[in-house]
Amino acid sequence: MSALWIANISVSDPVAFAEYSKRAGPAISSHGGEFLARGGACVQLEGKAWPRNVVVRFESIAAAEACYHSKEYQEAISYARGASERQLVVVEECYQETPSQKDD
Repeated sequence: MSALWIANISVSDPVAFAEYSKRAGPAISSHGGEFLARGGACVQLEGKAWPRNVVVRFESIAAAEACYHSKEYQEAISYARGASERQLVVVEECYQETPSQKDD
């Protein structure tokens, strides 16, 4: 089942964080990650507001974890540490059958 990698980020050092972004995108993509949202407009309805939010779809929680622990991503994240406050969660997506799938 597919999974969503959801990162909430507040950047304190834009120069170092730019290096993270430059490296993280290719690392995530090379592990099958598909960016669904990457720092666009958002509305905070509850909880702490984060200025930057990123959502990536992976084929599974295991694939997202493999990406996170990969050499390429760990090299990228080293630039974000100390340059940002972050929280990251990976959640399994819900699967709903469409009416046409129920007829199959």
